[in-house]
Amino acid sequence: MSETTGASYAAAGVDIEAGDRAVELMKEWVKKTQRPEVAGLGGLGGFAGLFDASALKRYERPLLASATDGVGTKVDLARKMGVYDTIGHDLVGMVVDDLVVCGAEPLFMTDYICVGKVHPERVAAIVKGIAEGCVLAGCALVGGETAEHPGLLGLDDFDVAGAGTGVVEADRLLGPDRIRKGDAVIAMASSGLHSNGYSLVRHVFFDRAGWSLDRQVEEFGRTLGEELLEPTRIYSLDCLALTRTTEVHGFSHVTGGGLANNLARVIPDGLHATVDRSTWTPGAVFDLVGKAGQVEQLELEKTLNMGVGMIAIVPAESVDAALTTLADRGIDSWVAGEITERGAHTSGAELVGGYAR
Repeated sequence: MSETTGASYAAAGVDIEAGDRAVELMKEWVKKTQRPEVAGLGGLGGFAGLFDASALKRYERPLLASATDGVGTKVDLARKMGVYDTIGHDLVGMVVDDLVVCGAEPLFMTDYICVGKVHPERVAAIVKGIAEGCVLAGCALVGGETAEHPGLLGLDDFDVAGAGTGVVEADRLLGPDRIRKGDAVIAMASSGLHSNGYSLVRHVFFDRAGWSLDRQVEEFGRTLGEELLEPTRIYSLDCLALTRTTEVHGFSHVTGGGLANNLARVIPDGLHATVDRSTWTPGAVFDLVGKAGQVEQLELEKTLNMGVGMIAIVPAESVDAALTTLADRGIDSWVAGEITERGAHTSGAELVGGYAR
C-alpha cells in the first residue's frame, strides 16, 4: 500500500523560512535609512510603513508628490554577473529624481522584489543597495515586499520596483509655468547609461557584437559588465541644494525617451529649449553602442541619456551660483542651452550642432 503525501506551500516552491531569514538580514540596512519622522514607529516587519506626518506642519500648504518605477532589463545583467548590491541605487534614482523635478523633497520609499526563489543573502544584498540609495537621496526606506513566484520565474530570476513619496511647499512647486524666455539650460553629467535603454544596449553588445560581460574594454578601462552595471547617479539632494541657494525654474530627469523628449515635458507652450551638443562629449559607452550596433545618432538620442542625467532650468542671473553649488557637491555641470520663443516649426526641445570630440 503506497502513501500519499499532501500538497504543501514548500512543495509548491515557496520557502517561508527563507523569506523570514531575508528579512532578518536586511534589517540592519533598512535601519540606516531612518529619518526622524520614522524613528521608533513600528520598524521593519509590520504590515505598513509609518511616517510621522506632523513633520509637515512646518509647511503652509504641503503638496505630496508620488512616483513609482523599476530598472528594466538591467536586472538581467545583475543576475548574470552575480552582483546584487548596486541595482538598488538604480531603483532609488529612478524614483526620487522624478519626485525632485517638481521641487519635492523625497520623504520615504517602499520596494517590491519579485523572485523565482528566495535566496536570503541575495535579497538582502538587493535591499542593501536600495537602502544605500535612500541614504544618498535623504529619504527613508519604510517597508517593502518580497514575493516568491516559483513556476513563473526561473530560480535565479528577479525584478525590482519601488514607489516614493515626497513633499513640496505649494508656492515652491516647480513646473512649466515658471519657465521664461532667456532662461539657461544647465546639464548635469550622468554616471553612464543609468537605467534606460538596456534592451537596445543588450541587443547591440550581446546579440550583434557577440561580446561577453567579462570582456575587457579599453575605452572603459574595465569590463563590459562593470560598465553596464555602473549605478544610476542620484541627484535629489543636489537639486534641492540648488533650490535653496539660487532661483530655479524647473528640472527635467533624463530617462526613457532621451534628453530632448524629457526636457520638452517641462517646457510650456510658446517656448522652446535649444540644447547645443557641442557643449559636451558623451561617454565612451554611448559611442560604442552606436558603432557596435550601427545605431543612428537620432536613435541613440531618443533611447539613451547621452551623458546628461538631469537638467536644471534657471534664470540667466542664477547660472554662476547654480554651477558653483553643483561643483561644490561634486556634480559636473555646464550651460548646455537656452529657452527661446517657439517658432512655427519647432517642438518643445531640440538638440543642435555636433558633439564635442
